[in-house]
Amino acid sequence: MSDASASPPLRIATRKSPLALWQAEHVAALLRGAQPGSAVELLPMTTKGDRIQDRSLAAIGGKGLFLKELEAALEDGRADFAVHSMKDVPSDLPAGLMIGAVLPRADPLDALVTNGARTLAQLPRGARLGTASLRRQAQLLAIRPDLRVEVLRGNVQTRLQRLDSGELDAIILACAGLVRLGLESRISARLDPQISLPAVGQGVIGIECRSDHARARAVLHLLEDATTRTEVDAERAFARRLGGSCQSPIAAHARIIGDRLTLDGLVAEPDGSRLWRESITGGVADAERLGHTLAERLLTAGAAALLERLQSA
Repeated sequence: MSDASASPPLRIATRKSPLALWQAEHVAALLRGAQPGSAVELLPMTTKGDRIQDRSLAAIGGKGLFLKELEAALEDGRADFAVHSMKDVPSDLPAGLMIGAVLPRADPLDALVTNGARTLAQLPRGARLGTASLRRQAQLLAIRPDLRVEVLRGNVQTRLQRLDSGELDAIILACAGLVRLGLESRISARLDPQISLPAVGQGVIGIECRSDHARARAVLHLLEDATTRTEVDAERAFARRLGGSCQSPIAAHARIIGDRLTLDGLVAEPDGSRLWRESITGGVADAERLGHTLAERLLTAGAAALLERLQSA
């Protein structure tokens, strides 16, 4: 690696949305810093999840549809890395692929975006709320069952346009994405996790590579954020034990203070009529075990029957 200029370019597979391209460019800058003199190129791609915009993710097969084309580019050697929002990455990866690095976590919270109301409580009765997430839908309907939830797909700008045109009264987006795109001023309120517990991996950029790609793994080691990795490991272990999919409203958020990790987890009915939620705290070294244990508690409490019903629907 000492003669980086003699090495082939490092190629990053990425979706074409403005947020995905921002994330890929951010990773490219970090790679150039980690390997001065290295050439880094972007390979923008359109995924099935990007092409189908008129249905919910649950209806077309889940968040993994944002990854398949990028992962194919890794597998056939067209790309060395694929950059993802970790909340879009399924709990189990294809054989031979791995998340080689996670970057420091940005704001993990959900954002309420409106053209007037500053809080969820201020939305008028029967307000039209746009979201593509069953997790968000379930939690907000649990508090405001009067809301009329409408499917909201597309990139951040497209979603904002639907709000600004008057089609919707409010939309829910990730704070991290708005901040990264310079749109933080659009956030009407950051939703407390007690109102909307974030998605597994929310706010985290992950970089995927082939497990046998020694050069890629070596450079990604330099970008790894250990604290974020531990938090994400706990959250993903929780989701993996639940067998969560896009049809399942599942949320988890881990926080590390000192050598202790606290994980909040939630499973909910899509209509918000029932929520199972618990918290667990333990040693940082036990992150994955904590995620597994918390999932077991919710399954035992009644979430097992719900998840079985949703996944067979």
